[in-house]
Amino acid sequence: MGILDSVFGRSKVLRPDLDRLFALPAAALTLQAGTGFAPTGAGSVCFSGVEGGSFTRLKEEVRDLLDVDAVGGGARGASGAAAPASFSRDAYGYTWLVARRPADDVVTLVNDLHAVNTLLQEAGFGPHLLCSLTAFRAPVHAHELALVYLYKRGTFYPFAPRTDRREARDNALELEVRALLAGDLPMEPDLERWFPLWGAPGLGGGDGRVESMPRTDT
Repeated sequence: MGILDSVFGRSKVLRPDLDRLFALPAAALTLQAGTGFAPTGAGSVCFSGVEGGSFTRLKEEVRDLLDVDAVGGGARGASGAAAPASFSRDAYGYTWLVARRPADDVVTLVNDLHAVNTLLQEAGFGPHLLCSLTAFRAPVHAHELALVYLYKRGTFYPFAPRTDRREARDNALELEVRALLAGDLPMEPDLERWFPLWGAPGLGGGDGRVESMPRTDT
């Protein structure tokens, strides 16, 4: 079992509940009204165990899927400036897929993430899905926030990295967000599973190198 697998609840092989992602657009409205944090238009998916030819085919299928969707929606496409999806590996060998949409189009972003996850699941990689995050930013101070979805547990948690200190998080804000969104999302009750995803792709300056070592106990 890998490090992140343990952190994100991979002690048992369960079928991820992908449909819970569809609660995010409503939660985003609640979050913005209550805290001022607005979507950035970026979202990412973390998974493991896809290598070689399988990974190459997966990347092609994902890009084709999102590119076709973008052409239909007019947001992206073969002639557009934005790539439909990007992939990177973190320091521990886990793969991150980042999808981007206009900041005010959370519904389409969530549809993208759901479509990609469904593709992974139908290709037999469902047990390898670890987490997904949707990024938000406060317009005044440019503080960042992510809503992280743990596939194997079917729960969300907030991650709020502080911009004034390296590898420090705003715990008070995270608890505020948990209380605010309790009616919109199934929140993760175990605070030990609110893992800090420093440098996660899709969140601010994340570049594909998740910088902290996760805990290994379950």
